[in-house]
Amino acid sequence: MGDVAVGARSGHDGEEHRGRPVGAADPAADGAVTSGNDSGGDGDAGGSGGEPPTGGEGSGAVPKPKKQRSFWKELPILIGIALVLALLIKTFLVQAFSIPSDSMQNTLQQGDRVLVDKLTPWFGSEPERGEVVVFHDPDNWLAGEPTPDPNALQTFLSWIGLMPSAEEKDLIKRVIGVGGDTIECAGTGPLKVNGKALSEASYVYPGNTPCSQDDQGGQFKVKVPEGFIWVMGDHRQNSRDSRYNQSDKNHGMVPVDEVVGRAIVIAWPVNRWDNLPVPDTFEQNLSARSAALTVAPQGLALVGAVPLVLWRRRRIKAAETR
Repeated sequence: MGDVAVGARSGHDGEEHRGRPVGAADPAADGAVTSGNDSGGDGDAGGSGGEPPTGGEGSGAVPKPKKQRSFWKELPILIGIALVLALLIKTFLVQAFSIPSDSMQNTLQQGDRVLVDKLTPWFGSEPERGEVVVFHDPDNWLAGEPTPDPNALQTFLSWIGLMPSAEEKDLIKRVIGVGGDTIECAGTGPLKVNGKALSEASYVYPGNTPCSQDDQGGQFKVKVPEGFIWVMGDHRQNSRDSRYNQSDKNHGMVPVDEVVGRAIVIAWPVNRWDNLPVPDTFEQNLSARSAALTVAPQGLALVGAVPLVLWRRRRIKAAETR
């Protein structure tokens, strides 16, 4: 700092030589060079002799390091951020749901917790055949079922999305048919989609038949309207699904708008961690439109052959009369 001060003084003195003696003191110049920390010019009794200042708020003061905030003071902030993130995730990305019954055995067991993808529906994605989906009760399917009475901890966990809300009445089933499909069950099965049989041994509860022989909805043939899905539980003889709600306002169908999202993974308990893929049987071509297109070329070929046959017959008849 002493070198900087000397250089600044000599430069300033050089500009001020005109009009005054060379050795005269210039208090204004001294003030500009020594800054506000010096109490006087060179040689004053109170000067520091070029040593750096040790106190005050001048430009040469060494800043004191900020005292680190204690963990306990930051904990509420961290909890607040975690809650906001949890709410955002619950609303837009994924949410946890608990399995309350045996209607999806053995794919899902009572007490399992599944993570449901809520993001893809925001981009216009609709449920597809074979997916396991969570949906809001479309028309009192859960009428008569006991309502859970959660404690304070369960209420908090449901609020941040780690547990389902007691107020929300949701169900979980497998999508069998989508808009335009014709679903049919006759006898004990197999279950048919647009006339094509499903091979369901990999997910239907062992000992169950794909179709139930009863007069309450087990035998049916329905066409799914656009904007709806037909759902069934994997435990066929222990699931109150679309089959047994055909008397409601939607005739057993579930509006696509009521679907929360697709269940993608079993998250709890740890020993049941697993994903929930679409079974292979749904990979076959089950589309009602494709079935119609396979018939259309045959019909067009038949219509196109008629004029050719008539023309050929005329040629033959004309040749015989000559």
